[in-house]
Amino acid sequence: MSSMRGRCLASNLRCSALLLSLCSTHRTPKPKPQILNPTSANLMCSQLTPPQQIAVPETLLKKRRTNEATREAKLAAAVEARKALKAKRKVIFKRADEYVKEYNAKEREEIRLKREARKSGDYYVPAQAKVFFVVRLKGISKLAPKPKKILQLLRLLQINNGVFVRVTKATEQMLRLVSPYIAYGEPNLKAIRELVYKRGYAKVNGQRIPITDNAIIEQQLGKYGIICIEDLVHEIATVGPNFKQATQALWPFKLSNPTGGFRDRKFTPYIQGGDTGDREQHISQLIHQLV
Repeated sequence: MSSMRGRCLASNLRCSALLLSLCSTHRTPKPKPQILNPTSANLMCSQLTPPQQIAVPETLLKKRRTNEATREAKLAAAVEARKALKAKRKVIFKRADEYVKEYNAKEREEIRLKREARKSGDYYVPAQAKVFFVVRLKGISKLAPKPKKILQLLRLLQINNGVFVRVTKATEQMLRLVSPYIAYGEPNLKAIRELVYKRGYAKVNGQRIPITDNAIIEQQLGKYGIICIEDLVHEIATVGPNFKQATQALWPFKLSNPTGGFRDRKFTPYIQGGDTGDREQHISQLIHQLV
């Protein structure tokens, strides 16, 4: 029995060795990559579906049409805005030129009247001031209720705050009552322009916005015919019909301490060597130091 088992095991080993040799000699070769010539590649591309016939989702087409319409509308709006801005600039330059001619004519008229009065031996008395610039000099310490309320009405809530005020009998009386705490006078055109250009801030929805563009002024005062900063300066300097709206659209001016400081006796009247009270035309010099 043991000899028969040995012969069977030997025959099985020979059969397995024969199968392994046959498998190693008869392997299936790997397919080689085929290189297509140009004619066959063109034939295969011609058999594919052209891009024009590929179905595109309707939502994508709608989005494309919407984007194209929006882009065209933006381009058209930009072109119209450039045209409007160009036309508005011409209007602004024309107005500024007219204002300069008006100011020069007024100065020449003043000189002529003074010369005529000198020739005839009379005295020339200039017209009364129409606008005052008021600056607060004192804080809230030891301030009576009545002056405190007047300063609130004038929008002078902090030290070195300044506002333009129309000269009337009521405003003169109010300024006289708070004269120990303020300095005021009649500013010239140069001082008004310097204030608006350097320290001008607009009041937009209760916020303090710097005047960096004429569009800000037009947005607030366009309905009154004030579309640029020169219109605003002219309205304040000449006390036009929309003076109240123009000054209310401006935030109270926040000024610095004057160059060189105040006088030694700050809270004594100006005519006595201090800084408070009516300065008349000399307020322009103080404005140049405060700005």
